[in-house]
Amino acid sequence: MSSLSLPTLRCRAQSNLNEHPLQSLALSLLRGVAALAVAAGHLRSEIYPGLRTLADPTFTYQVFAFVTGFAHQAVIVFFLISGWLVGGSLLNRLHQPRALANYAIDRVTRLWSVLLPTLVLILMIGIAIGEADPGQADASPANHYSALSFIGNLLGLQTFLVPNFGGNYALWSLTYETWYYVQFPLLALALFGHGRWRRAACAATFVLLVVTLPGMISTYFILWLLGAAFSRVELYCGNGLRAAMLLLTMTLFIYYRLTGTNNELVPESFFQDLICSIPLLLLLASLYQQVDTGSRRFVRASAIANFFSEFSFTLYVIHLPLIFLLLHVGTDTLGRNQLDPHVWLDYLWYIGILLGLIGAAYIFYLLFERNTFRIRRALKSWLLSPPAKHPAVPVLTPD
Repeated sequence: MSSLSLPTLRCRAQSNLNEHPLQSLALSLLRGVAALAVAAGHLRSEIYPGLRTLADPTFTYQVFAFVTGFAHQAVIVFFLISGWLVGGSLLNRLHQPRALANYAIDRVTRLWSVLLPTLVLILMIGIAIGEADPGQADASPANHYSALSFIGNLLGLQTFLVPNFGGNYALWSLTYETWYYVQFPLLALALFGHGRWRRAACAATFVLLVVTLPGMISTYFILWLLGAAFSRVELYCGNGLRAAMLLLTMTLFIYYRLTGTNNELVPESFFQDLICSIPLLLLLASLYQQVDTGSRRFVRASAIANFFSEFSFTLYVIHLPLIFLLLHVGTDTLGRNQLDPHVWLDYLWYIGILLGLIGAAYIFYLLFERNTFRIRRALKSWLLSPPAKHPAVPVLTPD
């Protein structure tokens, strides 16, 4: 389409999943960059003093703090991509046999194949640094290492019924994701399911969850739903409009990074995140054009994007426990656990530590997350495959 042509929108009957190479590349790149942004931001906040605590911060540190301060926006990107991929996939197969059973196994294995070993790792680190006592009998929700907290974090109950296990505050967003995985099929069945009573029951359950869950979970579900909705949208436009949407998205992210609410999810942050989400989703919906998937540039870009995307979930959930371990070791061995924003060498230490976190996350991914599809296939074979039919064996009776 010419850059001067008027843009047009088309809604598809099926969600766009893995049909457009450029779109898939963009989704993978966004997911990988978002995980890096969260890890980089949390690392800076844990090992450097806060920017506002410094009386006269250097220009270099101000730029550094700004660049590593997009963790909030990164989580919003995660929500949008999750809605696009997870919601779009379920919509495509909603009326297929055993669709909900397959969906449930897919979601549980996606979460638990990484989260379960991560919680064990957190417990081991807690014991190593002296914060967790395996002989402690306290099982109250206030104990960050209690069995109740462990189970609650597996079920997505952290931040409102149990604390984040081991103080890993990055796990808060998994509460939102877990309940979106529950809310979306209920909403989809209420709107598009078969059977009046079944649809009514799903609608009632959905409303009950909206009422009982913390308000921000259901509020931000709107962004997740936008991701699912835009997975069925194609925007036909020229490269000029695509460039404008990219520039607008980046400008809005930067503007709200400087002026908006970035520390927690509140009604004010929802509206700013909604404003940022629309141009980004429109941009993704416009990436339908054909590309030479065999070109060296595309192959190289796909390799990098897919590499970081594949273990983005692992990096997201384990980087903080590793940072906590590092802080403990730094205090015991070096006598300090903070870097100096006025010392150039400390910035090199920061880069080295961040690379170490990425390397450790990749090893953890090879051990656990990479086996998600193997575990998923095994569970589906065990739970969903029809029982094997054995040939009838004649019963011998006495003559």
